[in-house]
Amino acid sequence: MAAPQPAAAAPSGLLETCGLEPILEALKLLLNPGGSGSSSLQNTKHDVLLETLKSNLSVLEARFLKDAQWKKLKVLRDETAGKAKWLQSSEDITWSFTSQTLLLLLCLKETMTHLVANFSPGTPNPKTPEAAPALSPDTLSVSQQKTVQSVLQFVVTLGVCPYLLPGVGVPLKHRTEFGAVVQDVVRLEAAPHATRRLYTCCRVLLDLAQHASLGSLIFCRHFGDIAAGLCQLGFCPTKRKPPAPVEESCPDVKTQLRCQAPAWLRRLCGQLLSERLMRPNGVQAVVRGILEGAGAGAAGGSDAEATAADWKKCDLIAKILASCPQQSLSPESYYKDICPQILDLFHFQDKLTARQFQRVATTTFITMSREHPELAPKYLLQPMLAPLHRCLTTTEIPESNMVPGTILVTEEELSRCVEDVFKVYVVANEPLPVLLDALLPLLRVIFSLYCFTSQSVSHIRSLCQEILSWILVKLERKKAIASLKGFSGLDKAVPSLHPQCQFRAAMHGGVVITVQETFSSDEDEALYQKVSSEQSQIEHLGDLLSHCQQCGLAGDFFIFCLKELSHLVVENEAEFKPTPSCYTSLLELEQHQALLIEEQERKLLVLQLLAVLCERMSEQIFTHVSQVVDFVAATLQRACASLAHEAESTVESQTLSLSMGLVAVMLGGAVQLKSSDFAVLKQLLPLLEKVSNTYPDPVIQELAVDLRITISTHGAFSTEAVSMAAQSTLNKKDPEWKIEQQQTSHDALREVAQDHQEQEQDPPKTDQESHEPGTAASQPHRDITSEQLQEVLLSACEPQIPTRAAALRTLSRWVEQREAIALKDGKKLLQIFLENLEHEDTFVYLSAIQGVALLSDVYPEEILVDLLARYDSGKEKHTPETRMKVGEVLMRIVRALGDMVSKYREPLLHTFLRGVRDPDAAHRASSLANLGELCQRLDFLLGPVVHEVTTCLIAVAKTDSDVQVRRAAIHVVVLLLRGLSQKATEVLSDVLKDLYHLLKHVVRLEPDDVAKLHARLALEELDEIMRNFLFPPQKLEKKIVVLP
Repeated sequence: MAAPQPAAAAPSGLLETCGLEPILEALKLLLNPGGSGSSSLQNTKHDVLLETLKSNLSVLEARFLKDAQWKKLKVLRDETAGKAKWLQSSEDITWSFTSQTLLLLLCLKETMTHLVANFSPGTPNPKTPEAAPALSPDTLSVSQQKTVQSVLQFVVTLGVCPYLLPGVGVPLKHRTEFGAVVQDVVRLEAAPHATRRLYTCCRVLLDLAQHASLGSLIFCRHFGDIAAGLCQLGFCPTKRKPPAPVEESCPDVKTQLRCQAPAWLRRLCGQLLSERLMRPNGVQAVVRGILEGAGAGAAGGSDAEATAADWKKCDLIAKILASCPQQSLSPESYYKDICPQILDLFHFQDKLTARQFQRVATTTFITMSREHPELAPKYLLQPMLAPLHRCLTTTEIPESNMVPGTILVTEEELSRCVEDVFKVYVVANEPLPVLLDALLPLLRVIFSLYCFTSQSVSHIRSLCQEILSWILVKLERKKAIASLKGFSGLDKAVPSLHPQCQFRAAMHGGVVITVQETFSSDEDEALYQKVSSEQSQIEHLGDLLSHCQQCGLAGDFFIFCLKELSHLVVENEAEFKPTPSCYTSLLELEQHQALLIEEQERKLLVLQLLAVLCERMSEQIFTHVSQVVDFVAATLQRACASLAHEAESTVESQTLSLSMGLVAVMLGGAVQLKSSDFAVLKQLLPLLEKVSNTYPDPVIQELAVDLRITISTHGAFSTEAVSMAAQSTLNKKDPEWKIEQQQTSHDALREVAQDHQEQEQDPPKTDQESHEPGTAASQPHRDITSEQLQEVLLSACEPQIPTRAAALRTLSRWVEQREAIALKDGKKLLQIFLENLEHEDTFVYLSAIQGVALLSDVYPEEILVDLLARYDSGKEKHTPETRMKVGEVLMRIVRALGDMVSKYREPLLHTFLRGVRDPDAAHRASSLANLGELCQRLDFLLGPVVHEVTTCLIAVAKTDSDVQVRRAAIHVVVLLLRGLSQKATEVLSDVLKDLYHLLKHVVRLEPDDVAKLHARLALEELDEIMRNFLFPPQKLEKKIVVLP
């Protein structure tokens, strides 16, 4: 089939006189929808279309014959038609129309080319350099471009799409209603042949596309149709089978097209796609091509966010990239070429498309790891994790890189590595075994990096924390515990950072890994650095585990540490005691001493871990019954080991009592136990039997026997001792109380970890006392009995600190709940609270402070007078510590009263102002703090005494010898201005200038930096107040006045 040659250039004189306007006017004439103007012959849409095309061709020919201005255009068109080698007239009116349109487009292209060739722009005028350069003569205006676009659409619709085979391209009937009409009016049996028509249109369109302006218009809208036509012309077999009918199972148009696509087209697309993938930057080109239709092309687009959320499209691209093409020699060679390009997608810099490319890269990474787990580690995981592998203890660093200060991993490499790991692991959230196994040896290095970045500001700190939290949850529990052992230093075999490598802060907020520089420091300094580093790592480990409580990992690791502690207690210390006859050389003795030191370090490390976990973890560290049982079992084992070594201590006895009391609470009904839970509890039977036979305390022996009986019978038989232990938890039948039972069990676990352990006593009574406050708090509307009140009042006088504090908290809750029986003995309650204010333990006197404050809310007039007298008394009556505690009570009362504090303004003000003149500096500072709390709540009631308060503050701030008192005085000014806010200009109008001078005096002359800071804060408050006063904010409001 001979190819038509493009029309030769017309004579230069003819082209010079024929411009663009006549050609575009002729094209407009062909697109005229008016037709012949007769509507009587138009019966159907098909007839309308055919009549319109025929009419427009007739009008065009008539215009060529009649209009003298178009004569030159007619000559150019005839010359172009003479050189064209396709049949221009046909019985099919659609092809005649398409042929004439193609001829005019060729004329347009030749004219535009000739105009540019003869164009010579003038020399720019240096006097007007801002003037725009001369426009090229082939430039089309906006309206002209619309005309050309409409003509091209007609050419493709009439000359390309109707001749595509089924399954090649999108059928016309599935595009628009007009396309369905065109498909029906085209006569394929008329000459020329359909293949000749498709060939002619594609060749002419490609010829037109050689011009830059026309090419952009063609490929911008019609590239897909032209590509479909070229594929059909070049690769469709001459003898083909008839297309199979479309199955009804294809629900939509896109699915139907996939079902209809012929085999040769699918093979061709796969071959072209594979060839493009194998080229340099082929992955990026394929991803761009697939995402381009959804707004992720070269310019991004408004649909970029929608594309980022299109997981189906990302999965499709991932499957394409993960499938090895037939052209590749083997999957390994394909992965070797393609994986570096996939890793490059993570680092795409274009902000408009980076998110889409990264999501595609993540999905492809996971798909490849799932389908080819034997190739993913070598070509994906190892290159990605290479910066971390470079500094492991198991890696041999070349001697050339061991120069101190040499950078082994740059900031960019390490940041990219951590970010890529975060995207692949945390964002994708696919815990595949190949991914977990690849990252497991590097967890210690990532944890060290997390500890280093936690000491400063770095953007990769949160990434490291998310990575560690994610993988610890996804790992098997044994592997997770082993990793935590490596983090804490209990397992030295876990790969870690090379001892000669260190982290250093980088310039852009990242981290670099360098060779450690050798410093000539003494042994004490080195030991201090080692101890502080280990302490910091353990604290950061506690912070990390605080985020892993819900999954139970923190509880399991806590139990592991308890078991490790029990194991250290059980060890026979006699084996490690050196004897002169055991060692024949100094070397053996030195090795033995080193082993002893290592064991001691391990014991200290375990104790340090337990201390940090008890401090950082909440009371909900245990999430299920099995963990509670393991905790109790570890406690029992440690107690038995202590008995075996005759090393029983008070702490061990108290811990054993509490743990057994906890089991009694669980069996008493605090937790709804199932049959599977009893199977777990049976693990305690041998240990309880051992305790009942060997423990010297008869009470604990009896409780151990009772617990064994209750566990063995699955709770069917319970002795009185076990029932008494759970009585305080199960004394209500309210259904809502069952919801709080689980929290009660958590409170029991929290009591075990407290530093203040109860003294050895009856275990059921201990449990009752420890949970009674929680019971009262959970049931605010429960009527208490006088017996319960008397019991709690007696407990408030007990010498044991936990019992007394728990009783005080219980009384405080009853006062807060307005229990009538408790409030009847208000004086007795006040006396108990005031007596406990003298106690030295913070747990006790803080509970007493809270109780007095709550009781003052009920009887403010009676109690406030007594408290003010105590606060205003001298050292001979009450200690300074007691007066400070009373001051704290008064501050809480002032806050609780709120606006009602105005009723007690006079006694409070007089007491606090007198306290400012007290000889004790701490009391003066306390009085000033209370004065500030009072003044910021008085508002306009401060007016009569504002001069007294201001004079007092000025005198103290300038003349007091104690720095704490001066700080307190300036802080009162801050509170005063902050509390009054915009009212300050009215309430403090007479003294505002004096306060301003005071603040400026403090800023200039005060030697204390903290006082200066308070003064600056006060000046900022004053500046904000005056700005709002002088320049009030503009409010867009409309006043409506009703006239009388």
